[in-house]
Amino acid sequence: MTSDRKQKAGAALPHRSVLLDSAVEFLINDPDGAYVDATFGRGGHSRLILRGLGEGGQLLGIDKDPEAIGVARQLADDDGRFSWFHGSFADLESALSGRGWPQVNGVLMDLGVSSPQLDDAARGFSFMRDGPLDMRMNPQQSPSAAEWLAQADEKDIANVIWRYGEERFSRRIARFIVSRRQEEAIETTRQLAELVAEAVPKKDKHKHPATRTFQAIRIFINRELEDLEVGLQAAVDRLAPGGRLVVISFHSLEDRVVKRFMRDLARGPQLPRGIPVTADQEASGFRLIGKAAKAGADEVRDNVRARSAVMRVLERVDSESKSKGSA
Repeated sequence: MTSDRKQKAGAALPHRSVLLDSAVEFLINDPDGAYVDATFGRGGHSRLILRGLGEGGQLLGIDKDPEAIGVARQLADDDGRFSWFHGSFADLESALSGRGWPQVNGVLMDLGVSSPQLDDAARGFSFMRDGPLDMRMNPQQSPSAAEWLAQADEKDIANVIWRYGEERFSRRIARFIVSRRQEEAIETTRQLAELVAEAVPKKDKHKHPATRTFQAIRIFINRELEDLEVGLQAAVDRLAPGGRLVVISFHSLEDRVVKRFMRDLARGPQLPRGIPVTADQEASGFRLIGKAAKAGADEVRDNVRARSAVMRVLERVDSESKSKGSA
């Protein structure tokens, strides 16, 4: 890579991506391969990936957020080594087809809401900052959190808060929301946070009472778990032999999806006992790389968001590795 490229790829960022070095280290298996940063964010992982690629390497950055795509445009190389796609990682199949990439050597997913999104009160993700109750990763899509809460059925609201937030007072919170919206529109993060705090009768000592509710509504509005399931499958379908899928999760719901998906692929088909199994049937075509990894104490100290991060890695086993394993 030329010095200009290194300078551009290594440009300083206002925040550091979680598990940055280890994620990229696991991801790159061929410096001249094709890779996807499926959650570009502000480009922290992409910049380090580009620094690790050779002259023939290529990287595609994907993100729902128009602001993230604005950063990706600035990172784009004149020679096409880096390109971007505005959309969800659930659109990975069409994004790769549009670029004529039949296979990729690695896909990285850094899930959930990004630090810049949380820190911007205007985006409405955080109950810590008063702003419009939006929560959309792509503001061009509808509905916003405020729009949905204004018209959703009480039962549907309760189900979302329970399913995606695992909030035991979900029904009570939903009842308060429906009652309050008859008096005034719930349009700001402060309104919702104060309402939830009022609705929750028992408070956790070290957690804001609105934490689970905000998480649940955000996941629902952005279809995060549905997109995750589609994106995971699209990623492994396009992995070249030896290619890796690296996923960083930040809460138990999404990590549960990732863990089960990777585990089931690595284990292969589970046939009933007593049925004869051949060597070909036993081979799953995938393997787990190491155990679930978490951020170290130093990273957690520097970035509190890293404390809940869990990284999992899955590799498509190439034919040579299979033959060696069965020899």
